[in-house]
Amino acid sequence: MPMSQTAIPETIVTESSVAGVSWGAVAAGAVVIAALSLMLLAFGAGMGFSVVSPWSGSGVSATTLSVAAGIYLLVAACLSSTVGGYIAGRLRRKWARLHSHETYFRDTAHGFVAWAFATVITVAFLASASANLAGGAAGGMLQAAGGGIRQSGGSPVDYFADSLLRPTGAPASNADNRGEVLRILTNGLRDGDVSPGDRSYLAQLVAARTGLSQGDAEKRVGEVIDQAKAALDAARKAIARFSLWLAASMLLGAFAASLAATEGGQLRDRSDIET
Repeated sequence: MPMSQTAIPETIVTESSVAGVSWGAVAAGAVVIAALSLMLLAFGAGMGFSVVSPWSGSGVSATTLSVAAGIYLLVAACLSSTVGGYIAGRLRRKWARLHSHETYFRDTAHGFVAWAFATVITVAFLASASANLAGGAAGGMLQAAGGGIRQSGGSPVDYFADSLLRPTGAPASNADNRGEVLRILTNGLRDGDVSPGDRSYLAQLVAARTGLSQGDAEKRVGEVIDQAKAALDAARKAIARFSLWLAASMLLGAFAASLAATEGGQLRDRSDIET
């Protein structure tokens, strides 16, 4: 007797006509994140300049300002990303007959994509603004110099070059070697230290310009190079700390935008059910 075969019904899976990404909602949330971020950064910069003093011993210390700026970056990223992510989740289109886990994932993805879109917009805007400001500043300096061929550009070691060539009495009447000193210092500090040959040559220039003995000139050269290295190392550490704070704020912003978009999407679906 033949065995009865049970027919297995075929399941037809139909793809929803509604797209999985509501780009309008993502763009709206991204614009809100970018706008709030710029506003909060401008506010934070104004508050920072108000507590910083150019006079030593006045205002907050550099360490306090660095920590306060880092914490403010975290708060600003959290606030702007939360608002923008919530808008991205609340304004997205409703997905019918979709599992709750998939809805949760899509809402989270909407917040994350809105944050990523806002980050790209903000970086592009800041890069364009910085380029325009730099171009305007360069044009203003050239115009102020009367269109001369020699452009006077600022250097981090200008002060240290002045320290090397500072006379003890009346200035010497020999040629000005400041440009050569700047090039020697820039090249040496870029490689990590000034070579012994360059140090000896700098000491000769300093002795001829300032009237110091060769031994005193070599001592001044060593002290100024050490000061320059300490200043560059402090700047490097400050940039590293700022980069870490910025990375932490971006990570927190991505998390806040994703979480807020999930909450916004759930509220939107509940509002549709109630109505």
